[in-house]
Amino acid sequence: MPAQSDDDYDYLFKVVLIGDSGVGKSNLLSRFTRNEFMLESKSTIGVEFATRSIQVDGKTIKAQIWDTAGQERYRAITSAYYRGAVGALLVYDITKSVTFENVERWLKELREHADPHTAIMLVGNKSDLRHLRSVQPDEAEAFCRKEGLSLIETSALEATNVEKAFQQILTDIYRIVSRKQYSADTSNANIKEGSSIQMEQPSTTPTRSCCAQ
Repeated sequence: MPAQSDDDYDYLFKVVLIGDSGVGKSNLLSRFTRNEFMLESKSTIGVEFATRSIQVDGKTIKAQIWDTAGQERYRAITSAYYRGAVGALLVYDITKSVTFENVERWLKELREHADPHTAIMLVGNKSDLRHLRSVQPDEAEAFCRKEGLSLIETSALEATNVEKAFQQILTDIYRIVSRKQYSADTSNANIKEGSSIQMEQPSTTPTRSCCAQ
């Protein structure tokens, strides 16, 4: 793909990664945006994001993907983290049933703070450890049918379905935008990529339209 300037896009979509700590959110982010995987990655402290652009129907979609710690003590920034999000990947670890059990709580929080039109995908990560699986696919499928979510299983380690997951959620968002001319506040959109903010500190960055054309 030829190099693009930072502002060379048709749409800017904010996507948040949510789920318990340790399910692999940061590695999903780094695999999609930089094709990197850190086996010894540490828990995210605060909030950070990275960007990547893809093509959908001839349009350049710039994804601004936000990642935050899943630990309870880092949840004070809830409303600011979700503000302006038009998509969410709700991630659990297929080898740890408690992370799947907590999905319902994460979904409830997301729906309380995000726009009702937000595209949501349930992601069962660590499919490379399927021999240690404790969450069966039919359990996840039943939950998604009940809640109206899409579902995919991924492996950030093996790069399995990571590209597909992000491509699908961004395409879903684009379809919503195309149908409804959806727009949302992307507070913090101009923070320099790779920077982070602490959970307890609200952003004072100027707002920017997420659906700039």
